[in-house]
Amino acid sequence: MEELCHYLNGKLVKGTSGRFADVYNPATGEVQGKVPLATVDELNAAVADAAEAQVKWAATNPQRRARVMMKFADLINENMDKLAELVSREHGKTLPDARGDVQRGLEVVEVCMGAPHMLKGEFMDNGGPGIDLYSMRQPLGVVAGITPFNFPAMIPLWKMAPALVCGNAMILKPSERCPSTSLMLAELLKEAGLPDGVLQVVNGDKEVVDALLDNDTIQAVGFVGSTPIAQYIYGRAATNGKRAQCFGGAKNHMIIMPDADLDKAADALVGAGFGAAGERCMAISVAVPVGQETADKLIEKLTPRVEALKVGPYTAGDDVDYGPVITAASKSRIEGLIASGVEQGANLVIDGRDFTLQGYEDGFFVGPSLFDNVTPDMEIYKEEIFGPVLSTVRTDSYEEALDLVMKNDYGNGTAIYTADGDTARDFASRVNVGMVGINFPIPVPLSYFSFGGWKKSAFGDLNQYGPDAFKFYTKTKTVTARWFSGIKEGGEFAFKQMD
Repeated sequence: MEELCHYLNGKLVKGTSGRFADVYNPATGEVQGKVPLATVDELNAAVADAAEAQVKWAATNPQRRARVMMKFADLINENMDKLAELVSREHGKTLPDARGDVQRGLEVVEVCMGAPHMLKGEFMDNGGPGIDLYSMRQPLGVVAGITPFNFPAMIPLWKMAPALVCGNAMILKPSERCPSTSLMLAELLKEAGLPDGVLQVVNGDKEVVDALLDNDTIQAVGFVGSTPIAQYIYGRAATNGKRAQCFGGAKNHMIIMPDADLDKAADALVGAGFGAAGERCMAISVAVPVGQETADKLIEKLTPRVEALKVGPYTAGDDVDYGPVITAASKSRIEGLIASGVEQGANLVIDGRDFTLQGYEDGFFVGPSLFDNVTPDMEIYKEEIFGPVLSTVRTDSYEEALDLVMKNDYGNGTAIYTADGDTARDFASRVNVGMVGINFPIPVPLSYFSFGGWKKSAFGDLNQYGPDAFKFYTKTKTVTARWFSGIKEGGEFAFKQMD
């Protein structure tokens, strides 16, 4: 059994607390490693070391910091297969999906190579008589990133790359369920030229999170996880005077109009609903066909596609569609929600609860489940399932379907499948959701835009990556300057009027 470490001051360091979290192989249910849970003292020492290292890193010009990102990107590419293997081993997702996890994080690193441009301020000469004004973006200092289990590479990269290239030091607390990828990324950053101490990876549980939120040196916190925890972290961080961006849960709907290509819509729903075992905050978990005929045809097309899904461990080959969920508790919760859907009157077209895989009976596998005739009052609709379950809510009109999306508590992502441009434009304009797909099921923006939800899916006013990341990880200082001609004219006690 492997004993994992923290990454402190450029080295892998064993913890001293004597407390550990089990790291499972989700495919077998076996404990494959133990990760140390840091003490508050260990965390505070890491923050102090990061603060010391940050001063020199911030004084390094943006172009040199960008060159570290260039080398980092090269190293990620060179180690793509190793990183994907780590993701798959601890999370359970297939190797092609794990490579995608790393790739989408890498793309943010690539955008961060443009930091010298993104960090430019503004200048105005002669804003007043002999007066120039200019602004500059400066790093915050030490910031924290708290990342979830479902994207062990992508989301840590979303946090660390912009924060570091802006001149900050970062304390990264990855999920204790999937820590190894973050540790390897930290080692690759050192190899790329990042000075020791600028990135510290501290493993821990709620005790460490609370210590991060209460530490006076930490200036900003970025979080991705469930909505209750996002709201808690946002509130505690804000109370302590910290900047915070906290992204929570989702219940993403896809509207299928009568004029949609139903084969393309069905293919999209299967990929978006069941990929990564549904453990994506941008998964489509609710299909919303408009009209009974559309609904009947959609279920007819979905059923054989869902039944044909291949579920298995990542070691079974690249043709596996998805793997296990992350823990036994997750499996139990998902199956409990499926049972509640049946009890509350939904039609369970395909039941994935009895799925077993020879040789992997103790793994955390859940077969694909498809519901029809789900209604908004059911638990299966109201709860974020985070599992391989697709619910179908039938509607009679476009307005009814739009209203369903608008009234949902979450606003992370949504999609519409239609052949009509007017309907698509109306949907994109009116829907109160942060990321919208038109004939596109998982509308995660490319890295030079920004990722972020609305409503209970996000807390804070700035999104992840893209231009918003450079705003979040810097503060603006504005200078008003005037140079005298060499003769001191004495003090002024009133605002100078413009000529």
